[in-house]
Amino acid sequence: MTAHPGDDTGTVVVDARGLRCPLPVIRLAAAARDLPAGTLVTVLSTDPAARHDVPAWARMRGHAMAGDPELREPDEGDAVWVLTVRLAAGP
Repeated sequence: MTAHPGDDTGTVVVDARGLRCPLPVIRLAAAARDLPAGTLVTVLSTDPAARHDVPAWARMRGHAMAGDPELREPDEGDAVWVLTVRLAAGP
């Protein structure tokens, strides 16, 4: 799993670029498992399905999306979906 602190805001980044459905959500779920409520987890994905899959996973687990999915189109390489989830307290 590729998850690492993103910056000084405490956001955890799950780098799922190059992975196809359902792997971005599986990586997100694995990263979220041991994180405290309130943590922001950002998924980076080149799979367009992640735009729908990540919000659906968050909704089913009681988490919230922190903003709208963002598509970043670099000058070179594949476009990347950036999706951020705020984790809720577990059951």
